[in-house]
Amino acid sequence: MESKAIGKKMVCVTGGTGYVAALLVKNLLEKGYAVNTTARNPEDHKKVAHLLKLQADNSDLKIFRADLTNEGSFDAAIAGCNIVFHVATPVNFDSQDPESDMINPAINGTLDVLKACMKAKTVKRVVLTSSAAAVSINNLNGTGLVMDEGCWTDVEFLASAKPPTWGYPVSKTLAEKAAWKFAEENKIDLITVIPSLMLGPSLTLAVPSSIFLGMSLLTGNNELVNAMKGMQMLSGSISITHVEDVVNAHIFLAEKESASGRYICCNINSSLPELAKFLNHGYPQYKVSIDFGDFPVKAKLSLSSEKLIKEGFSFKYGIEEIYDQTVEYFKSVGLLQK
Repeated sequence: MESKAIGKKMVCVTGGTGYVAALLVKNLLEKGYAVNTTARNPEDHKKVAHLLKLQADNSDLKIFRADLTNEGSFDAAIAGCNIVFHVATPVNFDSQDPESDMINPAINGTLDVLKACMKAKTVKRVVLTSSAAAVSINNLNGTGLVMDEGCWTDVEFLASAKPPTWGYPVSKTLAEKAAWKFAEENKIDLITVIPSLMLGPSLTLAVPSSIFLGMSLLTGNNELVNAMKGMQMLSGSISITHVEDVVNAHIFLAEKESASGRYICCNINSSLPELAKFLNHGYPQYKVSIDFGDFPVKAKLSLSSEKLIKEGFSFKYGIEEIYDQTVEYFKSVGLLQK
């Protein structure tokens, strides 16, 4: 069976236990790639269950132990690979010390992955998963602002204002900036994908936090609805993309020779009151509240995916399909009544 991988392009996907990486691994295998992926603890069967299932069906998948805080631990997984997708990122929204728990591991882990790519000498392109949180957070006023790939989140504003969860956008912004600096200095062909809030079914056993957030209006979880309000006030919009579109964009940009630089990947730009209206009408059985008092109905900004579309990419899922699939997924895992 080993000979199957001979002549196949070999790729590495870091953080295979995560929402995006799990689907990325699956789709790459289906496209005929041999895939190496990483997990912090390959013995944690609950976290790697989806990978073991994929591995049972396809001998071209190998799982390696690697950790963003353990220097050199990605070397083995990246050795011999042509393309590296760096998706792994530390997430700890409840952290009392974001500097130690998220910001430093994100920066150092990203640089460690890039160093492993240089050591391998076989890597032709690196695709890094960034975040809209690295683009849209600023203290500008007004509405109708359009954010493109030239925009960066204002880290100084975040570090001084310290809004809830400030460590995550800072970690994503500084890790991406560090990646660009290192790539330019070392002539690495780097692409960054910048997705918005992602919805759609997950292959992982644990339900990803972004889906709980995006489904909070339907589940009536007030704590998470308040988090969505905070997201709109901080990020400037409620912007949503299907996880499969995000994964397809990663593969599209990895394979597209002319691709270069940063790419925003976002298909729906909305506000919380607008989203509530859509859900209230589309899923009346869940009685979604549309009363937001004096909360801003209009989003401050929108994220533009014009560069990605001009490159030749097309989004597959609109807002109806995104929520139809996510509602079905939530029903299937017992988080919504059928």
